[in-house]
Amino acid sequence: MTNPLTEKADLYQESIHKPRLNILLLSWEFPPNVVGGLSRHVFSLAGQLAKQGHNVHVLTAGSGHLQGYEQTRDVHVHRVKPINEHDHQFLAWVGGLNLAMAFKGEQLAEDIRFDLLHAHDWLVGAAAIALKDVLELPLLTTIHATEYGRNNGIHTNIQRFIHKREEQLMFASEQLIVCSDYMKDFLMTIFRVAEKRIAVIPNGIEPPLIQSRSLTVFPELTNRKYIFSIGRIVKEKGFETIIEAAEMAKDREQNYFFIIAGKGPMLDTYRRQVKEKDLAGYVSFIGYVTDEERDILIQNSEMMVIPSLYEPFGIVVLEAMIQAKPVIVSNEGGMKGLIKHLQTGFMMNPGDAESLLEQMEFLRNHPTIANEIGTKGCQVARSLYGWKRIAAETSRLMGDTILNTRVNTKGNSQKILKKV
Repeated sequence: MTNPLTEKADLYQESIHKPRLNILLLSWEFPPNVVGGLSRHVFSLAGQLAKQGHNVHVLTAGSGHLQGYEQTRDVHVHRVKPINEHDHQFLAWVGGLNLAMAFKGEQLAEDIRFDLLHAHDWLVGAAAIALKDVLELPLLTTIHATEYGRNNGIHTNIQRFIHKREEQLMFASEQLIVCSDYMKDFLMTIFRVAEKRIAVIPNGIEPPLIQSRSLTVFPELTNRKYIFSIGRIVKEKGFETIIEAAEMAKDREQNYFFIIAGKGPMLDTYRRQVKEKDLAGYVSFIGYVTDEERDILIQNSEMMVIPSLYEPFGIVVLEAMIQAKPVIVSNEGGMKGLIKHLQTGFMMNPGDAESLLEQMEFLRNHPTIANEIGTKGCQVARSLYGWKRIAAETSRLMGDTILNTRVNTKGNSQKILKKV
């Protein structure tokens, strides 16, 4: 009689003698197509996995001006056009993207024996589930955010549709990755996912490579103190709190100036509010900035403010910390695990402009303490959140997922044979 422990040991020996994995990674966005933090996460993770010896293929959305295939940082990038790429209905466009991804994935599998699928969020869920079944591969999924969390519940038919797609992807996956304990608890509570199926692996960060040390691209900020914030311009990022704080600062004749970078559906609304409230001297929404411009703006800022109402992780917090910049964040979501109040940063009450101003005033009045906290934050960011470490943890989880899937598949096959 075969010993299951012996079989698992044999499979383990096989896996450690084959460290190089063939990984098919699915993400709807990938640089230079950048919508949010997911794109940069996938880019950095894929590059580090390739650097560690794995054969990484990325399936992502393409467009007319991007090549269908390119190799960057030893990562093979395959861009596909959605079947209905000009459809203005987003859900229909996503459906067409998944059809194209599934077709391309099957094509790639004719020449490459993939070991694992790694999906990122619901937008590629249909393709990931289809490829899992057709190619008989284990599926690992990273959940970056959820529709329920973004909207503090499910209120519309579209939100209900997305929520259901998220649920389907989670339960089709052998293993899930989330970026924080907050997200782990969320999945266990809202989706009833078993704790053993969820691994917490944070997002990563690397020190920026700033080519320019000046603010020549923003001459209006030369010799001017400012507080910086950045993010997708949507309601859950909490930028209304900054507008309210700017209004209060104006009434109190406090000299604060907020610079907010990013694009999104609320940009015109917020700019209109700034104009209507006559706050041009206190807050400015400057729109999209490049990564280098973002890093320069962080470097030259007085402090960073991240006032999010919902934030599963908060990569922008690390972008501030890695430059030793004191940062104020909402006491909300994954950011609570990144910052220790008065040690590596400052906490404000979510949506509370008065709380924000209190933290800002303390930082401005205690510059020595602000510098010390910025330095401590930088040390934490460099030691705990480097992409090399994050990719190594992900690689180990991938190996475990493949191994456990093989063991379970073999065990199920033997059960079927016994019944026959």
